[in-house]
Amino acid sequence: MDKSINFFFEVEPFTFQKRNLVRDWIILITSGYEVQTGAINFIFVDDKGLCKINRKYLKNNKLTDIITFSYSEDSSVISGDIFISITRVRENARIFKSTYTKELHRVMIHGVLHLLGLSDGTEEEKETMHKKENDCLALLRRMDKLPLKKKNS
Repeated sequence: MDKSINFFFEVEPFTFQKRNLVRDWIILITSGYEVQTGAINFIFVDDKGLCKINRKYLKNNKLTDIITFSYSEDSSVISGDIFISITRVRENARIFKSTYTKELHRVMIHGVLHLLGLSDGTEEEKETMHKKENDCLALLRRMDKLPLKKKNS
């Protein structure tokens, strides 16, 4: 299976470090659900870009931070496009008194959890989703603190 996790930027460049760590984190999370990771594309846009997608495909005119489209036809593989508004991520970080990086990672894993089949339509589902996001973020923090593996010469 092609474990292809891609990042596309339709906004001015912004800080997004440790891409390989984020890829490894996502693959680790999905493996815990016993699915393979197919192509997952993160497309970073601004509010205007995400509103346009929201109106066109979801017939909704509200601001949001993320829209996830699953392309998986096989339940053992997840694939999809995850559109993220960097404008909303920055604003949410300010509102929730979080860091930009933590909020970016939260929104990214939120999209992956949607690809894994989790929903957030009800209060109970929102609570479950938030707990899963926190668990995933804790895993990323642990992974980030592990020493780098030395390559064999």
